Amino acid sequence: MNNTENYISGLKKSYIDRGAGKDWEHFESVKEGVSEGEIEQLQKIYPEIPQTLIDLLKYVDGTYWRKFKEEEIIFYLLGSDIEAYPYYLLSAKQIIENQNQAVEYYSDYIERKYDEVDVDEKITSKTNSLKWLHFSDCMNNGGTSQLFIDFTPSEKGKGGQIIRFLHDPDEFKVIAENFDEYLKKLVDKGYDFINEDIIG
Repeated sequence: MNNTENYISGLKKSYIDRGAGKDWEHFESVKEGVSEGEIEQLQKIYPEIPQTLIDLLKYVDGTYWRKFKEEEIIFYLLGSDIEAYPYYLLSAKQIIENQNQAVEYYSDYIERKYDEVDVDEKITSKTNSLKWLHFSDCMNNGGTSQLFIDFTPSEKGKGGQIIRFLHDPDEFKVIAENFDEYLKKLVDKGYDFINEDIIG
C-alpha cells in the first residue's frame, strides 16, 4: 500500500467511524480520477510534482465544486495544522488555472512589504522565479486558507515544502517538508478535520 492508498484508507475509516459512511459511499460512487493528458500537463508545468499528489488526483480529480457523472460535488479530503479545519482537493484543471495565483495575489507579502504579515523564513522573498503549486482550498472557498507546494524555497527551506496561507491575520507558514510528510501529519492527527461540524 503506497502513501496515498494508506491515507485514503484511513480517511474512509474516519468518515465511517464518525457516522458519515453514506457520505463516503456516495462520494466513491460518483468520483473520477484525472486523465493522463492532464497529468502530462501538470508534469510539464511542475516537473517536481510529487507522485503522491498525482496518485491522489488519480483517485479523485478534485473535490471542490467538481462535476462528476452530471453531479456537482464538494467533499472534504484534506486538512492542515489548523485544528479540525477541513480543505478540498483542487482538480488538475484548477491547479493549472491557478499556477500564477501566488505571484498575482501575494507578491507584496512574499517580498515582506508589510511588517504585520508573518512570513516563514523558509519561504523566499523573491517573486521573479516563484513556483508554487496551489493544491487545496479551505472550507471557506479558500478565502480563509490555502495550501501550496513550494518548489522555490529560501536557503533555509526545502524544495517541495508545504505552505499554508491563513487570512486575518495574514500568515504564510511552512507546515511540512514535503507532501508525504504533510499527509502523514494528517494521519497522525487522526483526520481531525472530519468532525461533527462538517458532517450533516
